[in-house]
Amino acid sequence: MSFLAPLFLVGSLAIGLPILFHFIRRTTRERKPFSSLMFLLASPPRLTRRTRLEHILLLLLRCAVLCLLALGFARPFFHSSMAAPDNQAARRILILIDVSASMRRADLWADARKRVDSILRSCSPADQVALFTFDRQVYPLSSFEQWNAAPLSERSSLVTATLTRTSPGWGSTQLGNALVQAAEALADTSGKNSTEHSRIELITDLQEGSRLEQLQGYEWPKGVEVSINQLKPLHTGNASLQLVSDTDEVSDAKASAQVRVRVSNMAGSKHEQMKIGWASAASASFAAPPQELYVPAGQSRVVTVPAPSVGSLDRVVLQGDDDDFDNTVFTSPPEVLRLNVTYLGTESETDTRQGLYFLKRAFQETRHQTVVIKSHLPSEALNPEELQQSSLVIVAAPLSDGAAQAIRAQVTGGKSALVVVDSSALQSTLRGLLQQEQLKIEEVRPPSYAMLGEIDFRHPIFSPFADPRFSDFTKIHFWRYARLDANQLSDAHALARFDSGDPALLEVPTGAGRILILTSGWQPESSQLALSSKFVPLLYSILESGGVPEPFPAQYRVGDVVPVRALTGAAGAASVRCPDGSQLSLSDGQTNFSQTVLPGVYTVTSGSSLKKFVVNLDPAESRTAPLPVDELERLGVPAAKPVELAGNETQKSARLQNTELENRQKLWRWVIAAALLVLILETWLAGRTARIVTVTAPAPSG
Repeated sequence: MSFLAPLFLVGSLAIGLPILFHFIRRTTRERKPFSSLMFLLASPPRLTRRTRLEHILLLLLRCAVLCLLALGFARPFFHSSMAAPDNQAARRILILIDVSASMRRADLWADARKRVDSILRSCSPADQVALFTFDRQVYPLSSFEQWNAAPLSERSSLVTATLTRTSPGWGSTQLGNALVQAAEALADTSGKNSTEHSRIELITDLQEGSRLEQLQGYEWPKGVEVSINQLKPLHTGNASLQLVSDTDEVSDAKASAQVRVRVSNMAGSKHEQMKIGWASAASASFAAPPQELYVPAGQSRVVTVPAPSVGSLDRVVLQGDDDDFDNTVFTSPPEVLRLNVTYLGTESETDTRQGLYFLKRAFQETRHQTVVIKSHLPSEALNPEELQQSSLVIVAAPLSDGAAQAIRAQVTGGKSALVVVDSSALQSTLRGLLQQEQLKIEEVRPPSYAMLGEIDFRHPIFSPFADPRFSDFTKIHFWRYARLDANQLSDAHALARFDSGDPALLEVPTGAGRILILTSGWQPESSQLALSSKFVPLLYSILESGGVPEPFPAQYRVGDVVPVRALTGAAGAASVRCPDGSQLSLSDGQTNFSQTVLPGVYTVTSGSSLKKFVVNLDPAESRTAPLPVDELERLGVPAAKPVELAGNETQKSARLQNTELENRQKLWRWVIAAALLVLILETWLAGRTARIVTVTAPAPSG
């Protein structure tokens, strides 16, 4: 027998009252006439304790009434009338734990381990358990085969011991990829036994920065459900620090000695006053007086931090936040890419009417890129090493046959050359470069002016102008140009044509390189090109389309693959020194480095070459606001209740079942009826006993 309200059984303790009253002797209520009592002293009646109980049956009836009332109010029922559900079906449980950088917040990892212990306690002997962790990738720590191979009494301790050796890292949260891999792992193993239930126990803080792209369009396997155990952080607010990429527009020396960072304060944060400054690896305190900073909750600020006076400082630290996992960014001086351009012409760079004057001012020095223009007269002997190091060769004057052959040899090896042909004087030079002796050039002067009427915006040179906002070249007027027959060049591709149909810019592949032919100059005497806003981006596009290496990023993210060979530019054995002091070797054929598991400054050493690169935390990890569970369900994840909530639901279901059983049986009615019958019997017996006592009571003595 069970009870729906067992607390009412405490009322049965009231049976002590009848027993107490039976031990107390009551005074008689009868009155007898007597003579004057004025000469007697008044003596109040005294209560005396009996040495033994009397009227045992009456006492038992009174105790029975109290017990029956307590039993009736407790609402008893029997379980035998409804079968209990079978919860002992075998299950395959894959515990998937988040070990990304956001899990480094206070108490989250301890809560995750408690959730694992709770899941293991709820497992039956028939269940099978595997343990996976994930951040940017998925790491299997304990498989179903290891669980089955272990003795029954040691299975839970096996998973617990594996988890003890694990801790959160610094990677980003690729939640979608982790769920897909976990679901596929369960789908592959559950096919062996269709009677087993497959379940993913996801333990994560489910922060807003979790990436879910892998779930887009993914068809979730049937029979695999996900139980989401969302961890609650100790502090709801969070402030973060990110390194802002330097802009190429800034080129002055003062700006190059600064670092720009973004301080973001999450909505709901309780801290708004912060400090920011440089720190060293040996101490967490500031190495110089910090800057005071005010960032309201839900806003961000971009702060310029002056370069440190001490060269060994390589990190900017933010203080004033409860969670400091994302309050440090690492930085190093940017690598400046040096590009050489060889110019062959007769002009002076100070002559405002010549092309070299405008060319010198088109390529501006920036923080990441420096373009050095080396001008030579056509009569000068060309240095083969200088040509080899040049990213672009510009020919604007007739060359000797030897110089033309030297440039053609470099182009055949993979270089790019731009020939500016605005007159027939370059006909011989162009024939030598192209090896086309029949090529003829005719100088054209339009009656008014010529315009560009056809442009191939699909080509890399003009693709930056493909947007309709930048594709209008009709405002550039050409006063003269050179006409040549492109049909004589079988492989030539006209990238731009004048409105007359004549080629304006031709590309002629030559060996591994190419020769670009511009049939008009950019100086004011020939066209308005140098005075147009298209001139500078067009020159940069020509330079970069020739295979110029892109500047290396100012920072990498944790987990990124770094092209260390391209960074150092040296072959042979190399080694990488990690931020924790460990040294990793690279083989001769290894070109990339993928062990960027820690934020900090990495040093690559290859022979005499020494380069550094910076790895910082993914900014998405700083978006620690909780993500709604509905977002996962919207992407097709069949979310189920976690173990604790499922236990609460089971208890609630059991209570509802007990209530239904009690309503069907209604045993309390019979108990109350029995209590009324016993109460009637007790009343009758109490009256009868009182009459007997009254009749047999002795008269008081005089």
